[in-house]
Amino acid sequence: MKKVLIFFLCTFLYVQEQQAQNFEFKADDINIDYERFVLPNGLTLLVHEDHKAPIAAVNVWYHVGSKNEKEGKSGFAHLFEHLMFNGSENYDDDYFQVIERIGGTDVNGTTNSDRTNYFQNVPVSALDQVLFLESDRMGHLLGVVDQELLDEQRGVVQNEKRQGENQPYGQERNYLTKAMYPEGHPYSWTVIGEMEDLNAASLEDVQHWFQSYYGAANAVIAIAGDVDPEEIHKKVIEYFGDIPAGPTVERQEVNIPVHNGDTYQVYQDRVPETRVLFAWNTPPYGSREDLHFDLISAILSSGKNSRLYKKLVYEDQIVSNVYAYQASSEISSVFVTFANVKPGEDMEEVREKLLAEIDTFIKNGPTEAELKRVKAEYFSGFIKGLERIGGFGGISDILASNETYHGDASYYKDQLKFVEDASAADLKATAQKWLTRGKHTLICTPFPEYTVTPSTIDRSKLPPLGSPKTAKFPELERAKLSNGMNIVLAKRQGVPTVVMDLMFDAGYKTDYLATPGTASLAMNLLDEGTKDMNSLQINEKLQLLGARLYTGSDLDISRVGMNTLKQSLDGSLDLFADVVLNPAFPQKEFDRLKAEQINNIKREKSQPVSMALRVINKYLYGEDHPYSNPYSGTGYENTVEKLTRADVQKFYDTWMKPNNATLIVTGDVEMSELKAKLEKSLGKMKKGDVPTITYSKPKTGTKNTLYLMNRPESQQSVIIGGYLTEKYGDVSEIALEQMVNVLGGEFTSRINMNLREDKHWAYGAFGFVMDAQQERPFVVYAPVQTDKTSESILELKKELAEFVSTRPVTKEELEKVKNNQILALPGQWETNSSVNNSLYDLVKYDLPDDYYQSYDTNVRNLSLSDMKEVSNKMVKPEAVNWFMVGDRAKVADKLDQLGFDAIIEIDADGNMITPPIKTPAKDEVKN
Repeated sequence: MKKVLIFFLCTFLYVQEQQAQNFEFKADDINIDYERFVLPNGLTLLVHEDHKAPIAAVNVWYHVGSKNEKEGKSGFAHLFEHLMFNGSENYDDDYFQVIERIGGTDVNGTTNSDRTNYFQNVPVSALDQVLFLESDRMGHLLGVVDQELLDEQRGVVQNEKRQGENQPYGQERNYLTKAMYPEGHPYSWTVIGEMEDLNAASLEDVQHWFQSYYGAANAVIAIAGDVDPEEIHKKVIEYFGDIPAGPTVERQEVNIPVHNGDTYQVYQDRVPETRVLFAWNTPPYGSREDLHFDLISAILSSGKNSRLYKKLVYEDQIVSNVYAYQASSEISSVFVTFANVKPGEDMEEVREKLLAEIDTFIKNGPTEAELKRVKAEYFSGFIKGLERIGGFGGISDILASNETYHGDASYYKDQLKFVEDASAADLKATAQKWLTRGKHTLICTPFPEYTVTPSTIDRSKLPPLGSPKTAKFPELERAKLSNGMNIVLAKRQGVPTVVMDLMFDAGYKTDYLATPGTASLAMNLLDEGTKDMNSLQINEKLQLLGARLYTGSDLDISRVGMNTLKQSLDGSLDLFADVVLNPAFPQKEFDRLKAEQINNIKREKSQPVSMALRVINKYLYGEDHPYSNPYSGTGYENTVEKLTRADVQKFYDTWMKPNNATLIVTGDVEMSELKAKLEKSLGKMKKGDVPTITYSKPKTGTKNTLYLMNRPESQQSVIIGGYLTEKYGDVSEIALEQMVNVLGGEFTSRINMNLREDKHWAYGAFGFVMDAQQERPFVVYAPVQTDKTSESILELKKELAEFVSTRPVTKEELEKVKNNQILALPGQWETNSSVNNSLYDLVKYDLPDDYYQSYDTNVRNLSLSDMKEVSNKMVKPEAVNWFMVGDRAKVADKLDQLGFDAIIEIDADGNMITPPIKTPAKDEVKN
């Protein structure tokens, strides 16, 4: 056993001696306490104690990914990840079912080229069940993997592949993979695999894969949370100790291809803009120079002060998006930078200027100011990740990844040290070395010997759940500034972040009194400059403070938010207030963001889901309703083109009043101290009258109508069925939430289990109620393979109809979603951001202050009659209108047979292309 003293952030010990704008983060000050155990069978266990919430993260990593596949057998690692969720020999049921019942959150499995992992956060009372499930599929799986299950999950994976490739730039990864790695290289095929390889996968192939790579000695388990290491060690021995080590796995050597000379490739895809991309082979994950490339990519493209953004987006305004990143992998990496060319701009000019910026960096390296800024950003991001015990970037993820790839869970400190020590000269040398050529290194180590430990675990049944611990939502404190601004504080001690959102009762609905797209453009422009600072200076201050500031709107609320560190709260509040009180709305920034918003509209009109969401409100609410504009809030190309800077200023002057606002704050801060600071800053905001928005009753006059948007050559059809339901508070929201979970809100909901798990026509299909203060759309949603479009619509119709007739909610379904909701609460409020998100809903919908304190009890008291009552009121099969985006030529004939009152073809702005077509009655004869 190796005990390494690590966790907590010691930065506060020296931060007090420095200005808020001049933090110098140190790798030695960032620590994670954990204990390491190696079982006799070779299984490695890492345990971290964190008692801030009664939950535990269980993160299981297997050192196997797509690079372990053979040519012609691609996609096996990812396919097997899916198979691992469908039961084991001693628990033959969908694993999502049991994880939902025991309150699991952040549940998933992922595969990349080098590893496969499975993770979940659960109440500590459910830890034994999770350990049983994880150990059962590690050591007792193949008995349930039959041909039927293989065919089922093969279909799901193939739909996932179709869904990814159906997006703009969805083929980019396929082309890039083959271009950067020669045939036969372990990275020369994509993780998701080729369709023909997936079709050819046999049951014998799958069984051999499991036997080769899923032994105990090839796995790492990281458990973090409200646990005791010694107790966890004993449990893991009991559950996992009898699992064989498995065959030894030969580790593949570092294999960095030498990309001799420049290569050039052109392909076409259904995209709104030309994209120019460059890529170089670079050093493997975790090496010093790999971390150098993380810093280089940040200098080039992270934030508005980055070189590529500043030059190409901000100054020249010839691209809409530019990005650089280091795609780190275990035996070789790729450094990538790309830019999306604005419509009307010259692709060759973008290519030359993008490459010129890279060449300038290679020649001169970074400035000290650039290096300091991106180091602060890197450390700030890492520190914020330590607030979470699970999920990507959380503590268990950090420990497991470092142990898996480097044999040392604390290797992250080496990587942080690489970042801390990196000099401008180092980054220049790394760029000069790798952005011109590559190299190869070989390392080999001997294999250890393993044995197994006898187990006394009774695997004929699941272990019983322990006593559940209840989660407490923070008590709320309220205050009001002298200018009428409301303050709501959720004080949480011991967490190093402070999150705040200034909420204005405005949102996209205000476009009803102005021009569609105004609210979105105004809020995007708000942080682009104050009277004393330009956009780049604001961004630089944020990076030095370790803070993030964001602005935006939804239908009902416009918000300015900030996530910062407790140590830099004073400086962050000053900057926050300056942005809110003194926006300059510079004409140059207005012109740039206006052009970007028009490009965003064009992108929305090219993406299947956003195409549907742009038009759904128009046909559900009617054009005379404040909610009738596109759901994204971006407006229309012709309306945004007419906007002027005066329109943005008018939005600010009209709606952003302190008496029309509430500031919600979550963090370790006293209300008296907070209010005093706010009086000196936001207290200067002048109050005034705010217009009243009148909501007419939605009138569309249609039902059972299909609105069809043609997208030729689509591999999938996106189907959305929707209708309006009562506004927030007119029904029991708790009953509504659980009803939606049964029908379409969870992985194991009826709709998803039907179209994904039973039919294999979709990667995912769901139902939900969209957010709004007034009447809200109830929506069912399914992207399905094109040849099953009409069949999928019939299945969705059937699910809605049966839900309020022959198949109402059952007692078993109610208990499942209730238990999942109750047990998931501790993990739901793990971070300050998640608590603030609940505060956002509390204020937006005028909920009582004790709403979340009593939430647990109210869910427990929910009855079957409550569910049936809300189902009968909210589920209206006869009221549904349908929206579909797909290849009209391939689906039109069958759509005519589905009994729609009318089929109307519309464009991506919701304009009719053809008049309504009355579909034939069932007894009519078509010639």
